[in-house]
Amino acid sequence: MVASGDYSRREFLGITGGLAAAVALGACSNTSGADRIDPRGPEVSAAEAARTRPGAAVTALDLTASAFDLALGSLVAPTWAYGDRVPGPEVRMRAGDILEARFINDLPVATTVHWHGIRLRNDMDGAAHVTQDPVPPGGTFVYRFTVPDPGTYWFHPHLGLQLDRGLYAPLIIENPAEPGAYDRDLVLVLDDWTSGIGDDPERTLRTLREGGGAHAQHGNGGGPSSEALGGAGGDVAYPLFLVNGRPPEDPALLEARPGERLRIRLINAASDTAFRFALAGHRLTVTHTDGFPVEPVTVDSLLIGMSERFDVLVTVAEGSFPIVAEAEAKANRALAYLHAGGPELSPSELRARPSELDRDLLDLAQLKATAGVQLPPGRPARTYRLVLGGGTDRYRWTINGRVAADAEPLEVRAGEKVRLVFQNQTTMFHPMHLHGHTFQVVEPTPGGPRKDSLMVLPQQRLAIDFMADNPGQWVLHCHNVYHQEGGMETLISYVR
Repeated sequence: MVASGDYSRREFLGITGGLAAAVALGACSNTSGADRIDPRGPEVSAAEAARTRPGAAVTALDLTASAFDLALGSLVAPTWAYGDRVPGPEVRMRAGDILEARFINDLPVATTVHWHGIRLRNDMDGAAHVTQDPVPPGGTFVYRFTVPDPGTYWFHPHLGLQLDRGLYAPLIIENPAEPGAYDRDLVLVLDDWTSGIGDDPERTLRTLREGGGAHAQHGNGGGPSSEALGGAGGDVAYPLFLVNGRPPEDPALLEARPGERLRIRLINAASDTAFRFALAGHRLTVTHTDGFPVEPVTVDSLLIGMSERFDVLVTVAEGSFPIVAEAEAKANRALAYLHAGGPELSPSELRARPSELDRDLLDLAQLKATAGVQLPPGRPARTYRLVLGGGTDRYRWTINGRVAADAEPLEVRAGEKVRLVFQNQTTMFHPMHLHGHTFQVVEPTPGGPRKDSLMVLPQQRLAIDFMADNPGQWVLHCHNVYHQEGGMETLISYVR
């Protein structure tokens, strides 16, 4: 494992060197002549102080990344994990409190922790070589920051392909003022899995760069096309898909009472797979996307891209029901099991494909941010057009024709409203993720949801607005980790 980890680090350094250099060079080399705000600069400290309330409670934890053998039914997968489990231990705290995580790296390679979706201080973001140096093997790092916004979040490494080894865990920020519209709160983490049972992620990336192979889907070649995704379901043919670290042959069991109202928090921690999610015999009322509330929409199924989160409400019927996350346009699915009285499901009943997967699929246009989280009105101060390009030829993925090492940072100033217009000119979907901010979807439908991750389909144009209210240097990238390693990454750079 040491050799493959070293390969990942070399790959990442080659791709992100330009991003790190853009931060370090500052006023000497940027085209506008303005000073870039350093991740450890006074503006970052001032923004953190403004969102930290006096006497805020502190949630302190020790978090260790280490090698671990994961039981997957009849298989044992040597992998990496947080706290000797996959997913890692759930962290749950209240909005406005302070998280203090003492991170210990027991891996054979350097790593970081990225706190996905949190509007946190820039030097705690965990973006390797941009906001911090990686934590070396045997090293420690203390992450300390305020968590200002309630919602469903998660954390994972931000270095190479390490996410595809099982290093992830939920981070749930509760809102003390939220009305109790449910009886119980459950978290389901979805994942595609190869670590320890198939090719390791670094070998898979080499295969993709060489033109495909037995473990590479390589666009449409390894699976069916998806109308919902506008084409292929991903580039990697995973041998297994998991819910809460459990394979379909040994699914996670959720016990409930008939009539109980559940809030199910869905997190897609996969590296290359979007999932079509449904609960047999039930409808899903979507209440939140990426942590922020939307006007409730009731559907039979939804599509969740890599790094996205959805909160749904479900009123439990009596009986036993499969919970299905079908790998969109790929073979096989992830399964869990809801039992609310009556006989348990037989193996064949559990494996049956629910009809809900083919009915009333959630559409982005149906999602509207609630009044309390709409961005303030007004035209954006500046607009950037981001053309998503590249492809499987040489496995090179670009933003505006450039890979990350050659990226030109997108400059913003504090207080501005900024518009990003994505134009996907590739044949693949790209879940684009912005660090340290949430944005609002404004095109094709104004008043869309607040999010930090958004699937941009082939040949699709989408526009988002965000408020430049969190100074620093922030990564914007595709959350298909193989596309990110292929270069689809740039910086949002605050300047004075």
